[in-house]
Amino acid sequence: MCLIVFAWRPGHTQPLIVAANRDEFYARPSLPLGQWPEAPQVHAGRDLEAGGTWLGVGDHGRFAALTNIRDPQQAPARKSRGELVARFLSGEMPIDDYLTDVVGRSTEYAGFNLLVGNSHELWHYNAREREAVLLAPGVYGLSNAGLDTPWPKLLKARAGLEALLDDPRPETLLALLNDPQPAPVNELPDTGVGLATETLLSSVFIASPTYGTRASTVLIVQADGSRWMVERSFGPYGGHLGEVELRL
Repeated sequence: MCLIVFAWRPGHTQPLIVAANRDEFYARPSLPLGQWPEAPQVHAGRDLEAGGTWLGVGDHGRFAALTNIRDPQQAPARKSRGELVARFLSGEMPIDDYLTDVVGRSTEYAGFNLLVGNSHELWHYNAREREAVLLAPGVYGLSNAGLDTPWPKLLKARAGLEALLDDPRPETLLALLNDPQPAPVNELPDTGVGLATETLLSSVFIASPTYGTRASTVLIVQADGSRWMVERSFGPYGGHLGEVELRL
């Protein structure tokens, strides 16, 4: 994932609302949101190159999602970051034990942000900061830096989510994720990838011939534990490829 905005509101009638875009090269093979045959408790997309995922849900209210940390100078990683989400969703390890394990393994992966939680708690771990943080109720955003790093796309999407919290619906949340407007040049971060790439990556929804938003995913969790997930898939230039809706 390259952009996740989410509202964590334990005790509310809708304790967790997530709107997220996965940005990736179009040539990287993947499957859309669905139930995993070998782990039927998991509902998530699937990276067919490495076997992991970027966002999904599991048994007992388990939720996990991931963004990469953008750093063109980082060394190649030994393992795919997507396995961090897959292992949590398919397993039964308590959150604190799982995060302890992730801290010990985090140098095996390129930089990442990880969200893991259940119906009672939600945690964030940044591999550069190497400290897991229990999140207080609130509205948050993650892109390719730290939690709530004020990049223009994050600020725009987070504000858009806040405006929809009185009546969140998949259609309006997906519209929020479909904003192709790049940020003004004077507001761009400098992450070492050059002005043209910074501009391309600065929009909430990214479209180009080779790289862009592959999936927009919305998750709405109800107080009774039921979950509503909708995902739209995209190809080159942002062409719409399909939609999946799950009620769990």
